[in-house]
Amino acid sequence: MTLSTKVLLGLALGAATGGFFGEGAAFLDVVGKAFVLLLQMTVIPYLSLSLVASLGRLRYDQARQLAGRAGVILLLFYGLAFALILLLPLTYPDWKAASFFSSSLVEPDDGISFLELYIPSNPFHSLAASLVPGVVLFSVVLGIALIGIERKQLLLEVLTTLTDALMKVTGFVVRLAPVGVFAISANATGTMDLAALAGLRVYLWGLVALALLLSLWLLPGLVTALTPLRYREVLGISRGALVTAFATGSVYVVLPLLVEISKKLLEPHIAPELREESQRLVEVVVPVSVNFPSVGKLLGLSFVLFAGWLSGFPLEIAEYPAFVVTGLFTFFDTTVGAIPFLLDLFRVPSDTFELFIVADNIVGNRFGVLVAAVHILTLTLLSVSAMTNGLRIRWPALLRYLALSVGLTLVTLGGVRLMFASMSYEYQGYRSLISMQRVFEGEPAQVVEQIPDPLPPPPPGAGTLDRIRARGLLRVSYVRDRLPFAFRNANGELVGFDVELAHVLASELGVELEFVEVGIDDIPRLLDAGYLDVGISNLMITTRRMEQVSFSTPYLEETLAFIVRDHRRGDFNSRAAAQALEAPRIGLLHSPYYKEKLGRYLPQAKIVALDSPREFFTGNEEELDALLYLAEAGSAWTLVYPAFTVAVPRPDVITVPVACAVARGEEEMVIFLSQWIGLKKRDGTIKDLYDYWILGRPPQEQSRRWSVVRDVLGWVD
Repeated sequence: MTLSTKVLLGLALGAATGGFFGEGAAFLDVVGKAFVLLLQMTVIPYLSLSLVASLGRLRYDQARQLAGRAGVILLLFYGLAFALILLLPLTYPDWKAASFFSSSLVEPDDGISFLELYIPSNPFHSLAASLVPGVVLFSVVLGIALIGIERKQLLLEVLTTLTDALMKVTGFVVRLAPVGVFAISANATGTMDLAALAGLRVYLWGLVALALLLSLWLLPGLVTALTPLRYREVLGISRGALVTAFATGSVYVVLPLLVEISKKLLEPHIAPELREESQRLVEVVVPVSVNFPSVGKLLGLSFVLFAGWLSGFPLEIAEYPAFVVTGLFTFFDTTVGAIPFLLDLFRVPSDTFELFIVADNIVGNRFGVLVAAVHILTLTLLSVSAMTNGLRIRWPALLRYLALSVGLTLVTLGGVRLMFASMSYEYQGYRSLISMQRVFEGEPAQVVEQIPDPLPPPPPGAGTLDRIRARGLLRVSYVRDRLPFAFRNANGELVGFDVELAHVLASELGVELEFVEVGIDDIPRLLDAGYLDVGISNLMITTRRMEQVSFSTPYLEETLAFIVRDHRRGDFNSRAAAQALEAPRIGLLHSPYYKEKLGRYLPQAKIVALDSPREFFTGNEEELDALLYLAEAGSAWTLVYPAFTVAVPRPDVITVPVACAVARGEEEMVIFLSQWIGLKKRDGTIKDLYDYWILGRPPQEQSRRWSVVRDVLGWVD
């Protein structure tokens, strides 16, 4: 078998192994990572050395000509990619969605700046940190400088010898590709989140359709229409490298292979006197091309259109020119840095960025890399052919290519549209929330909706903890409409982050648990009067409350935010935008402390007191512009009302401590709760609760994916 056949066989066997064993195949991740690291070992040195040597052999006129012709071809590729991306929304059906809180809402922007990415103040740092654009720029500058130096032949021979040695190392590692691809495929198939894929199927199917259309016809077909190369010749020789790039999820690992493949494809069709020059040009175009966004990378822009459609506020056609220009220049940065920026710029709910991370890690990145590899290969073939008189406009072949391309594009987009129309769909956000169950096992608690009789006072000298142990009962508060901290699920059970935390506390104290529904302003009085032991109701620490109760150390740090309708997000996602509003009406739950803070932050705002967040969501949308609330809790409410979203004003990311409350003077109980909270942070309990109730991530034991060995044969639990 040829190497490419072995790689394909390894890919198929890996997928079958992952499907059979499920998470049991995760140990192969080590083998896959080792293979990728071996491939990456030679990439950066090869890029730099080959680029310096190849440019150094050129003349200045050749360098200018190559830049001009390759630039025209690159713009042609970009035009083709954007045409497909902008046509893709025509295939989308009419669906809606929302999601749990995303940490990306409050994380600071820490992406690499363009200057640091592209201009290497320390080239050795760029080499060590694998900052490819910086390495390429340094190598280009050094290579161009060598063009004008006469005594360079000895250096060029040394550089050529080193690149040959690096290619030899790469060739040895590539022979291990079937094993490495098998391990990568088995781990990916065995551990991928099938539920997450189901929610992203519209984006993924559209992305895969465009990726296959570009990589299997549009790009290689253009080469066959404009050069003597045949279609089967282009994809046949490059098949192994393309499969390897797809399986590893990195185009860099196959760059040396793409250089050799390009040379091999061009050699029979280049005049003998130009073959050496064509080989040098190949060694320039391939490494330089990675410095620009590839067509495969640009496919990630389709997620912005998808997210806008999914949130119910798609981009208008008038916004498309700005989307194309901004998207192209933004994608010179990393994808994970560009997507959040574009989501904010075009007022698309940023909580969808979590969906992009899932889609990109599981499927999107691999198909993007496949197209990127074809992009580099075809750009190289066309550019070098243009430089060596191998580019010919043959009108019959070109017209045939255009007709077939239009037909295949219409068939692809039409087929995707019909497939989406046939899919069954039901909005799952609300169901995901109300179907949540307790994470930790334990005895059920009693829930009281009216204030019960006061608890008996403790014996002289005894504190609250002694009273709890003596009667065998812990009584805590809960407040209605405190998603996702305390609410009724579909079974009518009281669940939520705070509810679960109280269950853990009662279980570890060895006592029964009773919840009492109260108003949040009544908690200090009920604690003092002995009706309650502990207040656990997503209580934010404020100056006034510190005068009324004693607080434990905080168990959460939440974030102040505005809850707004999706299309108003741009009005509140920055301090400048919010303060530019003429007279916004802001809803606020009863809190003198935050009323005063909001009055200083937005002095022009009219503040409207609310008893429950539900009043904001179910009221007249014209009455209130926003609700000042917590981002974590507000995200849960958007699952119930998906037309709303969370806006965290930048740069004012203000955190709010949330803690347990006891009656004033109960210092022993404060110390106990504070130390207990510290213990629960260290043993991961609070993190597990946060991941489940706030971020919506299922517990590990609930997130096991389907596998033959467990779900069909029953060999393992």
